[in-house]
Amino acid sequence: SYGAFMAANLLAHCPELFAAGIARSGAYNRTLTPFGFQSEERTLWQAPDVYAKMSPFMMADKIQKPLLLIHGEEDNNTGTFPLQSERFFSALKGHGGPARVVLLPHEGHGYRARESVLHTLYEQDQWLERHAGYGRTDPSYVTSSNEADSASSLSE
Repeated sequence: SYGAFMAANLLAHCPELFAAGIARSGAYNRTLTPFGFQSEERTLWQAPDVYAKMSPFMMADKIQKPLLLIHGEEDNNTGTFPLQSERFFSALKGHGGPARVVLLPHEGHGYRARESVLHTLYEQDQWLERHAGYGRTDPSYVTSSNEADSASSLSE
């Protein structure tokens, strides 16, 4: 969750550092956690500028590096509901950013089912091979003719 938040922020603020990113079960819009986050104790209404600046969602127009979002469909962890990934994906797509979202059915904040863990590893491997590796992708790894249009779920 915090790693996903950090990965998205790094792609927004330091795009020259990475070829691509992977973010799992993250909180991307801090305005959806209005009563504090991490060490921020002020509320959204006391420090709206901090919440906006800390939200990768608000920087979706700046993220042009490929970003893979993975989230458990039943994540009930406060602040990291699946809505965070779904809306962030929509914001990235709306600005033409290359992105893919994978929603894992019957999974919470941590992925437990063997199929989910293996699928997550496969998605991460293929994403990195495609965008930061040697291009050794599985021919059956189909996202679409335009990868940015791809939204996926294990249940599809």
